[in-house]
Amino acid sequence: MDMATILGLVLGIGALLGSFLMEGGHLGALIQLPAMLLVILGTFGAVIITTSLSQVKALPEIIKIAVFEKRLNPQQLIELIYELAQKARKNGLLSLEKDLASIKEPFLKNALQLAIDGFETNKIKEILEIEMSYVEERHKSGAAFFQKLGGFSPTLGIMGTVLGLIHALSNLENSSNIASSIAGAFIATLWGVALANLIYLPISDKLKAKHQDEGLCLEIITEGVLSLAMGDNPRVIRMKLLSFLIPGMRQEED
Repeated sequence: MDMATILGLVLGIGALLGSFLMEGGHLGALIQLPAMLLVILGTFGAVIITTSLSQVKALPEIIKIAVFEKRLNPQQLIELIYELAQKARKNGLLSLEKDLASIKEPFLKNALQLAIDGFETNKIKEILEIEMSYVEERHKSGAAFFQKLGGFSPTLGIMGTVLGLIHALSNLENSSNIASSIAGAFIATLWGVALANLIYLPISDKLKAKHQDEGLCLEIITEGVLSLAMGDNPRVIRMKLLSFLIPGMRQEED
């Protein structure tokens, strides 16, 4: 579980609801099905028009990536590749085949398999770059989906408010309910703005951040496996891979 995502959602939504209750409001006033129907379903409908059904079907997986922690550790990857390079230098590249079963990272496992199978380094690089581009496109499409939700949601909220005001002003003869009707009309705007700024846009930025972190790890794996396949010295490989990290992230060799 990505605690930063969960904590941020709890703090943001909690601050909104808490301030509303402190001002004397009650949560029941926020639950208006017409406003929620227009803002939520209308927003998703508008975004679906701009994308494909396959992207919509992938939405649960995208949410899973944003909410659950799946972060590769660059330093651990470097140390793992360093250990593999030492084994390969001592016992040969084919000796790494028995280590494949213990490697959980699919990208690293596939890259090592290519090296063990004897593919030329330029072919290994080509295959890995194609896979990285696919991962990048998948992450970009997920972030773009939530960014579009964040863009349409406030607009749908304003539309809901306009519809509510039209209904309220068309019943001016019933002056006893006019104030509550106008207040209720603005609930749609609240839903639209709140969903955009507390859920949709933050999740979009979270997906972008996770993509950057994963992209760094994939680049480290690619460079490490290519160096390993070319038979570079393990210490040279380690120093080369450490150069991908900012100084504060580097762990000095014991």
